[in-house]
Amino acid sequence: QVQLVESGGGLVQAGGSLRLSCTASRSIFSLNAMGWYRQAPGKQRELVATISSGGSTNYADSVKGRHTISRDSSKNTVYLQMNSLKPEDTAVYYCNAVVVFPVRRNYWGQGTQVTVSS
Repeated sequence: QVQLVESGGGLVQAGGSLRLSCTASRSIFSLNAMGWYRQAPGKQRELVATISSGGSTNYADSVKGRHTISRDSSKNTVYLQMNSLKPEDTAVYYCNAVVVFPVRRNYWGQGTQVTVSS
């Protein structure tokens, strides 16, 4: 079982920055991957960025060059630094963790609202 607690959302003007944090209830090295997803009103949840246990990162094309995923293993925390925010970045952002052994399971945080005003 993994509990994920997110923080850092809020209201920001276009062009601004926010940093989201996600703290896991156990060592992030015991998780195969962690990531951030987002869901805007009326849309499906979509991948924003992921980081594997080995440190490999993956980004959605829409955020490449603007957002950066990172981690601090000493705090069991993954971050999403979001720069040059656009109104289309407005969504609820969810932290995700994946465990593949003994069976594949996905864990989700409660979500944090990010609103970018134009």
